[in-house]
Amino acid sequence: MRKTLFPLLLCLGFAGGALRAEDPPAPKVETGAPAEPAGDPANPWMLTETAPESYKAQFKTTKGVFVVEVTRADAPRGADRFFNLVKSGFFTEVAFFRVVPGFVVQFGIHGDPNIARAWRPERILDDPVKSRNRRGTLSFATSGPRSRTTQVFINLTTNASLDGQGFAAFGRVVAGLDVVDKLNGEYGEGAPGGNGPDQGRVEMEGNAYLKKYFPRLDYIKSAAILK
Repeated sequence: MRKTLFPLLLCLGFAGGALRAEDPPAPKVETGAPAEPAGDPANPWMLTETAPESYKAQFKTTKGVFVVEVTRADAPRGADRFFNLVKSGFFTEVAFFRVVPGFVVQFGIHGDPNIARAWRPERILDDPVKSRNRRGTLSFATSGPRSRTTQVFINLTTNASLDGQGFAAFGRVVAGLDVVDKLNGEYGEGAPGGNGPDQGRVEMEGNAYLKKYFPRLDYIKSAAILK
């Protein structure tokens, strides 16, 4: 299955790095003005900027707004990729195509098949797992070692089993987790295991496929780095 959590064909031999016993409580969120998009999501080879040691990203969705805080030390490669995706405007009109209540919300396949195709070979190396997949944390989806590209999931619960499977959490929702909980999960797991969207068709046909067959999915209207 392409870029999915199932089946768990994951990197079991990732580099060392102790898991933290407890993550600190979410800090008070101080949001600033969203920065203007910079870069072209159609040219992934140009989007390789190193992210700040800590940054916040605001997501405006069809259900409301949530804010993600990223700490680069938790997963540097994932934090850098996410920073460049957000900064370039990649996530605009991107669907939450896989919402499995009590498990995860997954997104990150571009609605334009040409852009999705451009990112397919742009894989990043694995990060050692340092931060647990607790409720509200974000990790990149993977189908095995060195397979992370643009797909991200938000944990809707604490998924402890993912910690030992190579899923390196790089950030967490620090405001608007209730918005994430409201994202439409009526379609559930994706095909062929469920009745939701087929990821292969999403990659090949984009939002045209989703809007035709899954018209009530929620979308990201815009995402931006907060100044």
